[in-house]
Amino acid sequence: MAHRLDASGAAPRRILGIDPGLDRTGYAVIETNPLRAMDAGVVRSEASMGLPRRLREIELGLSEILDEHDVDLVAVEELYAHYKHPRTAILMGHARGVILLVAARAGVDVISLQATRIKKTLTGNGHASKRQMQEAIAHVLGLSEPPEPADVADALAIAVCAREAHRDAATILAAGGDR
Repeated sequence: MAHRLDASGAAPRRILGIDPGLDRTGYAVIETNPLRAMDAGVVRSEASMGLPRRLREIELGLSEILDEHDVDLVAVEELYAHYKHPRTAILMGHARGVILLVAARAGVDVISLQATRIKKTLTGNGHASKRQMQEAIAHVLGLSEPPEPADVADALAIAVCAREAHRDAATILAAGGDR
């Protein structure tokens, strides 16, 4: 079932956070009330498989996760392109495109979040290190250890940040504003 943001402020019950990657796509499903991690891991693909088969692995893995969990919202990190690494940005764009397609096929809305916003929401620093993010998300979710690998911590952070972004947007809508 697709999630729609409305002025009632009804929060999504479950959010799937995704850290796009071609080798490893991190994913995390959180429940929003009470806040807790339900599932997290990585969808892996091997470089030797070739791009089309790697993208298919991402599609199959994420489709399985969406089938398993009753997700109301998918949150994905926005594509960041550094001029020194244009090939990386193009490859990441392929992975992100598959992610958006999987969510659309499942009828689930998607929110895209900038990496700096995610980091700032969790640590107060838009340029926090991977380790700082792992420690922050462990604290927020009450985990005994920082999540590993970093792709999982990032996916958890993306989901938690989407929860906060939804709250902010709902507050604006309830006050008569728009997104």
